Amino acid sequence: MERRGSGLSRRSFMLGAAGVGLLAGCGRWPWQAPEPARVPRIGYLGTSSRESRTPLPPGEAPLIDAFRQGMRDHGYVEDQNIIMEWRFAGDTRLADFAVELVQRPVDLTVAGGPVATQAAKDATSTTPIIMASGGPDPVGQGLVTSLARPDGNVTGLATAPLDLVTGKQLELLRDTVPGLSRVAVLWDANWSPFPPVYDAPAQALRLELLPLAVRGPDELDGAFDTATKRRVDGLVNPGLPMFGVHERQIVDLVARSRLPAIAPFRTFPEAGGLMAYGPSLPEQFRRAAYYVDRILKGANPAELPVEQPMRFELVVNMKTAQALGITIPEQVLLQVTDVIQ
Repeated sequence: MERRGSGLSRRSFMLGAAGVGLLAGCGRWPWQAPEPARVPRIGYLGTSSRESRTPLPPGEAPLIDAFRQGMRDHGYVEDQNIIMEWRFAGDTRLADFAVELVQRPVDLTVAGGPVATQAAKDATSTTPIIMASGGPDPVGQGLVTSLARPDGNVTGLATAPLDLVTGKQLELLRDTVPGLSRVAVLWDANWSPFPPVYDAPAQALRLELLPLAVRGPDELDGAFDTATKRRVDGLVNPGLPMFGVHERQIVDLVARSRLPAIAPFRTFPEAGGLMAYGPSLPEQFRRAAYYVDRILKGANPAELPVEQPMRFELVVNMKTAQALGITIPEQVLLQVTDVIQ
Protein backbone atom coordinates (compact mmCIF):
# COMPACT_ATOMS: atom_id res chain seq x y z
CA MET A 1 0.00 0.00 0.00
CA GLU A 2 2.80 2.34 0.90
CA ARG A 3 4.63 1.54 -2.34
CA ARG A 4 1.44 2.10 -4.35
CA GLY A 5 0.95 5.45 -2.62
CA SER A 6 4.55 6.52 -3.25
CA GLY A 7 4.13 5.63 -6.93
CA LEU A 8 1.04 7.85 -7.10
CA SER A 9 2.97 10.64 -5.43
CA ARG A 10 5.76 10.32 -7.98
CA ARG A 11 3.24 10.38 -10.85
CA SER A 12 1.57 13.47 -9.37
CA PHE A 13 4.92 15.14 -9.00
CA MET A 14 5.87 14.34 -12.62
CA LEU A 15 2.54 15.61 -13.97
CA GLY A 16 2.84 18.74 -11.88
CA ALA A 17 6.42 19.30 -13.03
CA ALA A 18 5.34 18.82 -16.64
CA GLY A 19 2.57 21.39 -16.18
CA VAL A 20 5.01 23.82 -14.63
CA GLY A 21 7.39 23.21 -17.50
CA LEU A 22 4.69 23.93 -20.05
CA LEU A 23 3.72 27.16 -18.30
CA ALA A 24 7.32 28.15 -17.92
CA GLY A 25 7.71 27.66 -21.65
CA CYS A 26 4.91 30.20 -22.08
CA GLY A 27 6.98 32.75 -20.20
CA ARG A 28 5.24 32.76 -16.80
CA TRP A 29 4.78 30.62 -13.71
CA PRO A 30 1.34 29.29 -12.79
CA TRP A 31 1.06 31.59 -9.78
CA GLN A 32 1.80 34.70 -11.85
CA ALA A 33 -1.00 36.86 -13.28
CA PRO A 34 -1.50 36.81 -17.09
CA GLU A 35 0.36 39.48 -18.99
CA PRO A 36 -1.91 42.46 -19.80
CA ALA A 37 -3.03 42.86 -23.41
CA ARG A 38 -1.10 45.39 -25.45
CA VAL A 39 -2.87 48.77 -25.66
CA PRO A 40 -2.95 50.22 -29.21
CA ARG A 41 -1.28 53.59 -29.72
CA ILE A 42 -3.05 55.95 -32.14
CA GLY A 43 -1.50 59.11 -33.56
CA TYR A 44 -3.57 62.18 -34.40
CA LEU A 45 -2.07 64.80 -36.71
CA GLY A 46 -4.04 68.04 -37.01
CA THR A 47 -3.52 71.53 -38.40
CA SER A 48 -3.61 74.39 -35.93
CA SER A 49 -2.32 77.92 -35.52
CA ARG A 50 -0.70 76.78 -32.28
CA GLU A 51 1.80 73.96 -31.79
CA SER A 52 0.69 71.38 -29.25
CA ARG A 53 0.93 67.75 -28.18
CA THR A 54 -2.35 67.93 -26.29
CA PRO A 55 -5.83 68.62 -27.71
CA LEU A 56 -8.11 71.43 -26.60
CA PRO A 57 -10.40 70.59 -23.68
CA PRO A 58 -13.73 68.90 -24.58
CA GLY A 59 -16.24 71.39 -25.93
CA GLU A 60 -13.61 73.73 -27.40
CA ALA A 61 -12.72 71.60 -30.42
CA PRO A 62 -15.93 70.19 -32.00
CA LEU A 63 -14.12 67.99 -34.54
CA ILE A 64 -11.89 66.40 -31.90
CA ASP A 65 -14.96 65.90 -29.71
CA ALA A 66 -16.72 64.17 -32.62
CA PHE A 67 -13.75 61.86 -33.21
CA ARG A 68 -13.58 60.98 -29.51
CA GLN A 69 -17.31 60.23 -29.51
CA GLY A 70 -16.84 57.94 -32.50
CA MET A 71 -14.06 56.12 -30.66
CA ARG A 72 -16.32 55.67 -27.62
CA ASP A 73 -19.08 54.36 -29.89
CA HIS A 74 -16.66 51.63 -30.98
CA GLY A 75 -15.65 50.83 -27.41
CA TYR A 76 -12.37 52.75 -27.18
CA VAL A 77 -11.70 54.91 -24.14
CA GLU A 78 -8.57 57.04 -24.04
CA ASP A 79 -5.99 55.96 -21.42
CA GLN A 80 -7.96 52.77 -20.75
CA ASN A 81 -7.86 50.58 -23.84
CA ILE A 82 -6.32 53.08 -26.27
CA ILE A 83 -3.44 55.54 -26.07
CA MET A 84 -3.69 58.75 -28.10
CA GLU A 85 -0.66 60.67 -29.31
CA TRP A 86 -1.95 64.16 -30.19
CA ARG A 87 0.03 66.47 -32.49
CA PHE A 88 -1.16 69.88 -33.74
CA ALA A 89 0.85 72.40 -35.75
CA GLY A 90 0.85 74.85 -38.62
CA ASP A 91 1.87 73.54 -42.04
CA THR A 92 5.57 74.28 -41.38
CA ARG A 93 5.79 71.83 -38.44
CA LEU A 94 3.37 69.15 -39.57
CA ALA A 95 6.13 67.20 -41.33
CA ASP A 96 8.22 67.07 -38.13
CA PHE A 97 5.28 65.88 -36.09
CA ALA A 98 4.35 63.26 -38.71
CA VAL A 99 7.85 61.77 -38.48
CA GLU A 100 7.70 61.94 -34.68
CA LEU A 101 4.51 59.85 -34.65
CA VAL A 102 6.07 57.20 -36.90
CA GLN A 103 9.08 57.01 -34.59
CA ARG A 104 6.98 56.57 -31.41
CA PRO A 105 5.82 54.23 -33.07
CA VAL A 106 2.03 54.45 -33.47
CA ASP A 107 -0.18 51.68 -34.84
CA LEU A 108 -1.88 54.14 -37.19
CA THR A 109 -2.27 57.89 -37.70
CA VAL A 110 -5.55 59.80 -38.03
CA ALA A 111 -5.03 62.93 -40.15
CA GLY A 112 -7.36 65.86 -39.56
CA GLY A 113 -7.30 67.26 -43.11
CA PRO A 114 -5.62 66.93 -46.51
CA VAL A 115 -2.52 68.93 -45.51
CA ALA A 116 -2.02 66.71 -42.47
CA THR A 117 -2.68 63.62 -44.60
CA GLN A 118 0.00 64.66 -47.08
CA ALA A 119 2.49 65.21 -44.25
CA ALA A 120 1.68 61.81 -42.75
CA LYS A 121 1.97 60.10 -46.15
CA ASP A 122 5.36 61.74 -46.77
CA ALA A 123 6.58 60.36 -43.43
CA THR A 124 5.68 56.70 -43.99
CA SER A 125 4.54 54.26 -46.65
CA THR A 126 3.75 51.47 -44.18
CA THR A 127 1.96 52.87 -41.10
CA PRO A 128 -1.79 53.08 -41.88
CA ILE A 129 -3.16 56.62 -42.27
CA ILE A 130 -6.84 57.51 -41.92
CA MET A 131 -8.14 60.71 -43.50
CA ALA A 132 -10.76 62.23 -41.20
CA SER A 133 -11.29 64.82 -43.94
CA GLY A 134 -9.29 64.17 -47.08
CA GLY A 135 -10.28 67.12 -49.24
CA PRO A 136 -12.45 67.16 -52.37
CA ASP A 137 -10.02 65.18 -54.57
CA PRO A 138 -7.71 62.77 -52.71
CA VAL A 139 -7.05 60.94 -55.99
CA GLY A 140 -5.96 64.11 -57.78
CA GLN A 141 -3.83 65.06 -54.78
CA GLY A 142 -2.07 61.71 -55.02
CA LEU A 143 -3.14 60.49 -51.58
CA VAL A 144 -4.88 57.37 -52.94
CA THR A 145 -4.94 55.56 -56.28
CA SER A 146 -8.74 55.42 -56.39
CA LEU A 147 -11.65 55.84 -54.00
CA ALA A 148 -12.80 52.26 -54.45
CA ARG A 149 -9.33 50.77 -53.87
CA PRO A 150 -6.78 53.11 -52.28
CA ASP A 151 -3.90 50.64 -52.94
CA GLY A 152 -1.58 52.12 -50.31
CA ASN A 153 -1.47 52.91 -46.61
CA VAL A 154 -4.01 55.77 -46.81
CA THR A 155 -7.80 55.50 -46.62
CA GLY A 156 -10.67 57.23 -44.83
CA LEU A 157 -13.07 59.99 -45.81
CA ALA A 158 -13.03 62.54 -48.63
CA THR A 159 -15.04 65.73 -48.66
CA ALA A 160 -17.53 66.50 -51.42
CA PRO A 161 -16.22 67.06 -54.96
CA LEU A 162 -16.50 70.71 -55.95
CA ASP A 163 -19.08 70.04 -58.65
CA LEU A 164 -21.51 68.75 -56.00
CA VAL A 165 -21.54 71.96 -53.98
CA THR A 166 -20.52 74.91 -56.17
CA GLY A 167 -23.91 75.45 -57.77
CA LYS A 168 -25.76 75.26 -54.46
CA GLN A 169 -23.31 77.67 -52.78
CA LEU A 170 -23.77 80.25 -55.55
CA GLU A 171 -27.55 79.81 -55.41
CA LEU A 172 -27.59 80.36 -51.63
CA LEU A 173 -25.53 83.53 -51.99
CA ARG A 174 -27.84 84.78 -54.76
CA ASP A 175 -30.94 84.08 -52.65
CA THR A 176 -29.45 85.66 -49.51
CA VAL A 177 -27.74 88.82 -50.79
CA PRO A 178 -30.06 91.37 -52.44
CA GLY A 179 -28.81 92.48 -55.86
CA LEU A 180 -25.95 89.96 -55.99
CA SER A 181 -24.37 90.11 -59.44
CA ARG A 182 -20.56 89.73 -59.10
CA VAL A 183 -19.01 86.98 -56.96
CA ALA A 184 -15.34 86.49 -56.11
CA VAL A 185 -14.03 82.94 -55.76
CA LEU A 186 -10.86 82.32 -53.79
CA TRP A 187 -8.55 79.78 -55.39
CA ASP A 188 -5.26 78.13 -54.48
CA ALA A 189 -3.10 78.43 -57.60
CA ASN A 190 -0.83 75.69 -56.24
CA TRP A 191 -3.74 73.27 -56.30
CA SER A 192 -4.69 73.59 -59.96
CA PRO A 193 -5.75 76.20 -62.52
CA PHE A 194 -9.12 77.77 -61.75
CA PRO A 195 -11.65 75.00 -62.53
CA PRO A 196 -14.57 75.26 -64.97
CA VAL A 197 -17.06 73.77 -62.47
CA TYR A 198 -18.19 77.28 -61.46
CA ASP A 199 -18.97 78.46 -65.01
CA ALA A 200 -22.24 76.68 -65.75
CA PRO A 201 -24.00 77.46 -62.42
CA ALA A 202 -22.79 81.07 -62.55
CA GLN A 203 -24.22 81.49 -66.06
CA ALA A 204 -27.49 79.84 -65.03
CA LEU A 205 -27.79 82.26 -62.08
CA ARG A 206 -26.61 85.22 -64.19
CA LEU A 207 -23.64 85.89 -61.96
CA GLU A 208 -20.26 87.26 -63.00
CA LEU A 209 -17.30 85.42 -61.46
CA LEU A 210 -14.04 86.98 -60.34
CA PRO A 211 -11.39 84.30 -59.62
CA LEU A 212 -8.93 85.34 -56.91
CA ALA A 213 -5.93 83.04 -57.28
CA VAL A 214 -3.29 83.08 -54.54
CA ARG A 215 -0.20 80.98 -53.89
CA GLY A 216 0.16 81.59 -50.17
CA PRO A 217 -1.38 83.37 -47.19
CA ASP A 218 0.77 86.43 -47.84
CA GLU A 219 -1.22 87.04 -51.04
CA LEU A 220 -4.65 86.99 -49.38
CA ASP A 221 -4.64 90.68 -48.44
CA GLY A 222 -3.95 91.65 -52.05
CA ALA A 223 -6.69 89.33 -53.30
CA PHE A 224 -9.27 90.97 -51.05
CA ASP A 225 -8.07 94.42 -52.11
CA THR A 226 -8.75 93.35 -55.70
CA ALA A 227 -12.22 92.14 -54.72
CA THR A 228 -12.98 95.52 -53.13
CA LYS A 229 -11.75 97.46 -56.18
CA ARG A 230 -13.83 95.28 -58.50
CA ARG A 231 -16.90 95.87 -56.29
CA VAL A 232 -17.86 92.25 -55.80
CA ASP A 233 -21.09 91.53 -53.91
CA GLY A 234 -20.09 88.23 -52.29
CA LEU A 235 -17.34 85.65 -52.00
CA VAL A 236 -16.98 81.86 -52.20
CA ASN A 237 -14.29 80.18 -50.12
CA PRO A 238 -14.00 76.67 -51.64
CA GLY A 239 -12.42 75.24 -48.50
CA LEU A 240 -9.21 74.06 -50.15
CA PRO A 241 -6.49 72.88 -47.72
CA MET A 242 -4.58 76.19 -47.59
CA PHE A 243 -7.77 78.10 -46.84
CA GLY A 244 -8.58 75.72 -44.01
CA VAL A 245 -5.19 76.26 -42.39
CA HIS A 246 -5.57 80.06 -42.71
CA GLU A 247 -9.31 80.26 -42.13
CA ARG A 248 -8.99 82.80 -39.30
CA GLN A 249 -7.14 85.21 -41.61
CA ILE A 250 -9.78 84.80 -44.31
CA VAL A 251 -12.63 85.44 -41.86
CA ASP A 252 -10.89 88.63 -40.69
CA LEU A 253 -10.48 89.80 -44.29
CA VAL A 254 -14.11 89.00 -45.11
CA ALA A 255 -15.21 91.07 -42.10
CA ARG A 256 -12.90 93.97 -43.02
CA SER A 257 -14.22 93.94 -46.60
CA ARG A 258 -17.84 93.53 -45.44
CA LEU A 259 -18.35 90.65 -47.86
CA PRO A 260 -21.10 88.07 -47.49
CA ALA A 261 -19.18 84.81 -47.88
CA ILE A 262 -19.92 81.10 -48.04
CA ALA A 263 -17.64 78.08 -47.54
CA PRO A 264 -18.16 74.31 -47.43
CA PHE A 265 -17.56 73.72 -43.71
CA ARG A 266 -19.28 74.90 -40.55
CA THR A 267 -15.95 76.01 -39.06
CA PHE A 268 -16.23 79.06 -41.35
CA PRO A 269 -19.45 80.54 -39.88
CA GLU A 270 -18.33 79.40 -36.43
CA ALA A 271 -15.26 81.62 -36.89
CA GLY A 272 -17.41 84.55 -38.09
CA GLY A 273 -18.16 83.96 -41.80
CA LEU A 274 -21.74 84.30 -42.99
CA MET A 275 -22.64 80.75 -44.00
CA ALA A 276 -21.48 77.29 -44.96
CA TYR A 277 -22.96 74.66 -47.22
CA GLY A 278 -21.29 71.29 -47.54
CA PRO A 279 -20.68 67.99 -45.77
CA SER A 280 -20.86 67.70 -42.00
CA LEU A 281 -17.25 67.65 -40.77
CA PRO A 282 -18.18 66.46 -37.25
CA GLU A 283 -19.97 63.52 -38.85
CA GLN A 284 -16.88 62.70 -40.90
CA PHE A 285 -14.56 62.90 -37.90
CA ARG A 286 -16.91 60.66 -35.95
CA ARG A 287 -16.94 58.22 -38.85
CA ALA A 288 -13.11 58.14 -38.91
CA ALA A 289 -13.31 56.01 -35.74
CA TYR A 290 -14.91 53.25 -37.85
CA TYR A 291 -11.72 53.06 -39.91
CA VAL A 292 -9.60 53.01 -36.74
CA ASP A 293 -11.62 50.05 -35.47
CA ARG A 294 -11.41 48.16 -38.78
CA ILE A 295 -7.64 48.56 -39.07
CA LEU A 296 -6.98 47.65 -35.43
CA LYS A 297 -8.96 44.47 -36.09
CA GLY A 298 -6.73 43.57 -39.03
CA ALA A 299 -8.23 45.25 -42.10
CA ASN A 300 -5.84 46.36 -44.85
CA PRO A 301 -6.12 50.12 -45.58
CA ALA A 302 -5.29 49.43 -49.24
CA GLU A 303 -8.58 47.53 -49.51
CA LEU A 304 -10.84 49.84 -47.47
CA PRO A 305 -12.72 52.15 -49.89
CA VAL A 306 -12.60 55.90 -49.30
CA GLU A 307 -16.04 57.20 -48.35
CA GLN A 308 -17.64 60.37 -49.66
CA PRO A 309 -20.22 62.35 -47.64
CA MET A 310 -23.89 61.44 -47.86
CA ARG A 311 -25.35 64.28 -45.77
CA PHE A 312 -24.95 68.03 -46.30
CA GLU A 313 -25.70 70.91 -43.96
CA LEU A 314 -26.40 74.63 -44.21
CA VAL A 315 -25.09 76.66 -41.26
CA VAL A 316 -25.73 80.41 -40.92
CA ASN A 317 -24.14 82.91 -38.54
CA MET A 318 -27.01 85.27 -37.66
CA LYS A 319 -24.75 87.73 -35.85
CA THR A 320 -22.66 88.15 -39.01
CA ALA A 321 -25.80 88.55 -41.11
CA GLN A 322 -26.97 91.33 -38.79
CA ALA A 323 -23.57 93.05 -38.94
CA LEU A 324 -23.76 92.99 -42.75
CA GLY A 325 -27.34 94.32 -42.73
CA ILE A 326 -28.68 91.12 -44.29
CA THR A 327 -32.03 89.58 -43.45
CA ILE A 328 -31.93 85.86 -44.21
CA PRO A 329 -34.96 85.19 -46.44
CA GLU A 330 -37.47 82.53 -45.48
CA GLN A 331 -36.63 80.34 -48.48
CA VAL A 332 -33.06 80.05 -47.15
CA LEU A 333 -34.06 79.70 -43.49
CA LEU A 334 -36.19 76.68 -44.40
CA GLN A 335 -33.03 74.92 -45.59
CA VAL A 336 -30.86 75.83 -42.57
CA THR A 337 -29.75 72.88 -40.45
CA ASP A 338 -27.99 74.92 -37.76
CA VAL A 339 -27.93 78.57 -36.69
CA ILE A 340 -25.07 80.33 -34.91
CA GLN A 341 -26.37 83.25 -32.85
